[in-house]
Amino acid sequence: MVFEDIYRDYWNKVFRICMGYVNDKDLAKDMAQETFILIWRKLPQFRNESAVGTWIYRIASNNCLRQIERSNRMPKTELPEQIEDTLEPDMEWQSRLLYKCIAELPETDRIIISLELEDVKQAEIAKITGLSESNVRVKIFRIKEKLTQKFKQYEREY
Repeated sequence: MVFEDIYRDYWNKVFRICMGYVNDKDLAKDMAQETFILIWRKLPQFRNESAVGTWIYRIASNNCLRQIERSNRMPKTELPEQIEDTLEPDMEWQSRLLYKCIAELPETDRIIISLELEDVKQAEIAKITGLSESNVRVKIFRIKEKLTQKFKQYEREY
């Protein structure tokens, strides 16, 4: 298994998972890059006990959770008022709204829906999260309902 192939094949997927956690493009890029540093370091230890994608998603999820926990412990400072909040033109409005809605979900739900959006099989999601497959199926259904409600609510506001 060659790291360059893993990076090429999984960069966008890992980035989108990170976006699901933080809903901030720059922070998600940083988190994805840190995830690939971890993958590169741990690659010699990979034992093919699970699919490489499952292994990568677990590293990405754990890294995101660690980063969020670390940032919650650090005091936050206010941004200066002269900095303008500009939206990235390359991300369409609905995608930004979807990530915003996902970011408002509880951590486990964010992990599950982010992996579902990456077309990870529900059996693999169950392994990554430690839940049963049937529980994952139920959670995905409920998460989609929550996201639909949130999405409609935001659409009415805009």
